[in-house]
Amino acid sequence: MKFLIPQLYYFWQDRHSRVNVFALLRYLLLLAALVTLYSILFHLLMAYEGRQESWVTGFYWTLTVMSTLGFGDITFQSDLGRIFSSIVLLSGIIFLLVILPFTFIELFYAPWLKAQEAARAPSSLPDTVKGHVILTQYDAVTSALIEKLNQYHYRYVLLTPDLDEALRLHDLGVNVVRGDLDNPETYRRVHVEQAALVATTANDRLNTNVAFTVREVSDSVPVITTANASASVDILELAGCNHVLQLGEMLGQALVRRITGGDTRAHIIGRLNGLVIAEATVRNTPLVGQTLAESKLRDKVGVTVLGIWERGQFNLARPDTRIEAGTVLVLSGSEEQIAQYNALLCTEEPVNAPVVIIGGGRVGRAAGRALLERGMDYRIVELLSERMRDPAKYVIGDAADLEVLVSAGIRETPAVLVTTHDDDTNIYLTIYCRRLRPDVQIISRARLERNVATLHRAGADFVLSYASMGASAILNLLNRGEILMVAEGLDVFEMQTPASLVGKTIAESNIRALTGCTVVAIEQDGVTHINPDPFIPLPADAQMILIGTVAAENRFLKRFTHD
Repeated sequence: MKFLIPQLYYFWQDRHSRVNVFALLRYLLLLAALVTLYSILFHLLMAYEGRQESWVTGFYWTLTVMSTLGFGDITFQSDLGRIFSSIVLLSGIIFLLVILPFTFIELFYAPWLKAQEAARAPSSLPDTVKGHVILTQYDAVTSALIEKLNQYHYRYVLLTPDLDEALRLHDLGVNVVRGDLDNPETYRRVHVEQAALVATTANDRLNTNVAFTVREVSDSVPVITTANASASVDILELAGCNHVLQLGEMLGQALVRRITGGDTRAHIIGRLNGLVIAEATVRNTPLVGQTLAESKLRDKVGVTVLGIWERGQFNLARPDTRIEAGTVLVLSGSEEQIAQYNALLCTEEPVNAPVVIIGGGRVGRAAGRALLERGMDYRIVELLSERMRDPAKYVIGDAADLEVLVSAGIRETPAVLVTTHDDDTNIYLTIYCRRLRPDVQIISRARLERNVATLHRAGADFVLSYASMGASAILNLLNRGEILMVAEGLDVFEMQTPASLVGKTIAESNIRALTGCTVVAIEQDGVTHINPDPFIPLPADAQMILIGTVAAENRFLKRFTHD
């Protein structure tokens, strides 16, 4: 019954369906009138032959003949009666066996099936819904964002104007509402004035239309959009956007932060409330061959080793973890502690050869600008000559051509950034560059999250995806503590100390063993305590800063914050 009511509602709400129902009723009335007329003529002809039959018999004979069942228990003896029987039979074939089925299917059954489908993709939300996120585009970014919203138990709804697309997404488990994106009534039906935010990740023109339409309904709801072109930022802000994310620029800068520059210096990859996260290669340092316990880095310089990278695989640090020549340490500490690490262990000068960037799109150009800000040279390998900006920085040609890569400096470069928009191409070029330079640092972009592991297997040292970066950036604006994405699937995040942990020490709570997350800092009264003492009780009014993989973060949330 709970499914029948919405189906009836959507069926009757459609004006075309109501017109069809009335047309079907008129046809049924015509058919009933024809059956009645034949029954009357049946009685008259029976009287003509000198026989008397009841009215029920008349209707019975008419229906059996019109439906071609023709039981033969009642027949006419005269030629006139037989002619009448033939007329009834032929009209029955036309009206009952031909017209009625097609009319019923066209005017009722097909609209009813459509109403059943429409009931699976509603056009509004209940009045009680509030604090939800409204999305207007299903793409790689919103797909990753939906996973994170589900992870943190945020309600969301995805708007789409097309019924077939709505049904497809519904079958994928996405919460969908049908409605035109440029219609203010659509946003009223999803209660935009009660929403936590609106996020739109389509093209710049559609994003502008969405933002402007939302502002017709609500002046207060935060509107977050992405922008492909720098020139669109001002227009989007004029349309009413609170935050405009240039994800291509952000991804280019993030890729550059992963470059070690060919030295053993600890390079800062992110900051969070006074906490600094850095990465450092260890080849040709005294650390090679030691365990983390033997290195005594925390005692010497105060930094904590959170984990290590080995060819794209991140593992949490343990006292018995052995440091190899190809290991990359993930460190946490203050600016001063990272500086002390560099003073103690940085023994090599960085390589001054240009970084090779494969792909001259938005991400590649953003990476080039970030490298210049860092004081590093670069060369962009680009297939299309019309994309060339500065001839001195570009090498035009196919990156699969060895001569092109040699011209760009593949033999001397400390790092290769693979930034094309196509994951298949990125995998292909990563394998090729790894074969040419087994020792070079390769950092690749992934468009789809499912290709991240493949790129690691292909030889990439680090992989960052457009989708995850966009999803994390939007989630950071959703009244949540900031998330710092250390690498694909590895985040530093903060949250209020769960009630189940208040008064317990970090050692007592056994967070790391139970969840895989590591507490790297505690923030209380505006002061961030980096690498906190594991034997001090956790206060109720503090923010915990943790690092962990997505799976570890989920385990932490489920174990310590799940209601």
